[in-house]
Amino acid sequence: MRDSSRLIRPAGRPLTGEITVPGDKSISHRAVMFGSIARGTTRIRNFLMGADCLSTIACFRRLGVEIDVEAAAGQVTVHGNGLRGLQGPKGLQGAGSLHGGPQRAGVLPGTAVLDTGNSGTTTRLISGILAGQDFPSLLSGDTSLNTRPMKRIMDPLSRMGARIHSVNGNGCAPLAIEPGQLHGIQYTTKVASAQVKSSILLAGLYADSSTSVTEPALSRNHTELMLKGFGADVSSIIKEDGTATASIAPCRELYAQDIIVPGDISSAAYFIAAALLVSGSSLLIKNVGINPTRAGFLSVCRSMGGDITLLNERQAGGEPSADLLVRHSSLHGVTIEGGLIPTLIDELPMAAVLAAFAEGTTVIRDAAELKVKESDRIATVTANLRAMGCDVTPTDDGMVVRGGSPLHGAVLDSYMDHRIAMSFAVAGLAAGGETRIRHANCVDISFPGFYNYFN
Repeated sequence: MRDSSRLIRPAGRPLTGEITVPGDKSISHRAVMFGSIARGTTRIRNFLMGADCLSTIACFRRLGVEIDVEAAAGQVTVHGNGLRGLQGPKGLQGAGSLHGGPQRAGVLPGTAVLDTGNSGTTTRLISGILAGQDFPSLLSGDTSLNTRPMKRIMDPLSRMGARIHSVNGNGCAPLAIEPGQLHGIQYTTKVASAQVKSSILLAGLYADSSTSVTEPALSRNHTELMLKGFGADVSSIIKEDGTATASIAPCRELYAQDIIVPGDISSAAYFIAAALLVSGSSLLIKNVGINPTRAGFLSVCRSMGGDITLLNERQAGGEPSADLLVRHSSLHGVTIEGGLIPTLIDELPMAAVLAAFAEGTTVIRDAAELKVKESDRIATVTANLRAMGCDVTPTDDGMVVRGGSPLHGAVLDSYMDHRIAMSFAVAGLAAGGETRIRHANCVDISFPGFYNYFN
């Protein structure tokens, strides 16, 4: 693959003014999915036109859903087929993508491939929907996606009666899904995962009785909020011990909604961090989603001493948002652990970079989930921080960052991981000397145009 390197130089002046970041990735995915299986026309504004979300659109178009995209305006219109109106995908056949063809175990001959690209969200959530259909499906993504663990959804879906198989027998995609009768279950997850929870709840729409998912801590709840808006019977309970249970009843139909997607806090995190690190900065980031199940990065920044003020707080479709005023701050080390982890799992690489510039020691624990993202983010963050001169030690479930010493520019690898590329672009602003990030254009997965904003 051609190396798309980016040269990052130290910030020569404070970051000032205001920006608006692209729409939330998680909400954009779900808006297309739920709109596709709803009755009527769903209109989505401020949709994220990133590669992952476009993979979701492509999959549902293959399933017979008419979807109009106005990329320049950030608008998507989904002409829903109804809960039971999806059609078996036609087109590219299994043999073309699976290096062994549709005769592999669990794959029906002639089954067409739904290409989920690099998107774990697309793969895991759509599996729950496809498990309830009356036609076979075959899901496959790129090389990276096809190494990410899928047993975490395969096991509960199989318990519900889904006929879902890993084509290569390794617990990863490609996944073959055949028609089956679904039954409601009560399932307890080992880790808090919104993708696992969502996959089960979506299958629960098609089950013959209620389905519930209990997590050790509350993961992001976009699915519950949005499904309720579409008319599903969804409920949530958080117990005193911190465990959280989401339940859903079988559904006869969902109904279209108009959705305004707030700015993605995961995308805002890079500019929050940059303003905190660059001396003299005062930056206003407008219309950022601050759902409490996603806003852990704000809590961590504030606990490190970050000056962040929420302005113009508001709510649309059950999702809270605000404008964030961020000023340069002197930071200190903290411990990031426990129930906070699910609320900032995608922002932990950026938090580790902040820790490298903070005085004292930061400990990140309970975050073994970092190992199974687009890269092993414990290993990749550690490698790049060390290359810049940081004293950091990886652990089985996180890392220990001893901050406060000046960092220097270096040649860094993105490992084709968008979160790594963007986090270390920010690191390059605050380090001494030039930083070069290899394979930097992987940011288009979640934040197309990132470097234009950054520059």
